[in-house]
Amino acid sequence: AGRVDNITMVMGLHPQYLSSFWKTQSLLLRMDGPLPYHKRHYIAIMAAARHQCSYLVGLHMGEFLQVGGNPAWLQGLHCAPQKLRNLNEINKLLAHRPWLITKEHIKALLKTGENSWSLAELVQALVLLTHYHSLASFVFGCGINPEEEQDGGHGCRPPSPHSDSSPASDDSSGVRRGGCGGKDAMREVEALMERMKLLQESQLEEEGVTQEEMATRFELEKTESLLVAPADIADHSLQSNVLCFVEDPDFGYKDFTRRGEQAPPTFRAQ
Repeated sequence: AGRVDNITMVMGLHPQYLSSFWKTQSLLLRMDGPLPYHKRHYIAIMAAARHQCSYLVGLHMGEFLQVGGNPAWLQGLHCAPQKLRNLNEINKLLAHRPWLITKEHIKALLKTGENSWSLAELVQALVLLTHYHSLASFVFGCGINPEEEQDGGHGCRPPSPHSDSSPASDDSSGVRRGGCGGKDAMREVEALMERMKLLQESQLEEEGVTQEEMATRFELEKTESLLVAPADIADHSLQSNVLCFVEDPDFGYKDFTRRGEQAPPTFRAQ
């Protein structure tokens, strides 16, 4: 397109980090490996779509086509080969509740058969999935806008904590500064205050809770309130080319363990 992408423009503020990131991207997507290039980009799409990151989905749909991917696959996960679709379960768990992964999930993908994965293929696929789950968080955290060629390069996005009633505006580094309006941001603040109130009330009811634990809980509540968009905004901001790559969209994060509850078993690999 004759220009660097918005992720690069933002990371360019930290040149050494950008250099390491570029090397990593090159190794994962363009260097020798067991997976063909188009499948690598499709796995990136699956991972980004799991977090409903339309920016990365759009970016890798273009890359997928450039390296010779079948356009029919982009109609949705149901159009992809069964071998790729078999990654859906582990993609879902890695994105939201990785502690639930067991050796059975790995075994199921490696078992002999028409759609089986080799160990080398699966390792590369899992690295790609986790890499793009993390990168989606970076995109959301920096408020990175779509590229100019992605649906006009603009659109309604969940508001940042500094949103006001002015229209969304881009600065030179591709970072979103506006939002969908001050009213939405105000609703977020009101919801946060209400949750803080409930948290304080629960502190009075619960005995033996240390100040440190309460501070941790408050930070968690604050983070979730500010970074998770209200449902009505999120629904509008999601493009149709994202949800078609997601099965079981209601599956999401759930606390690993709560006070007084038995912790789930974890899969430990040394």
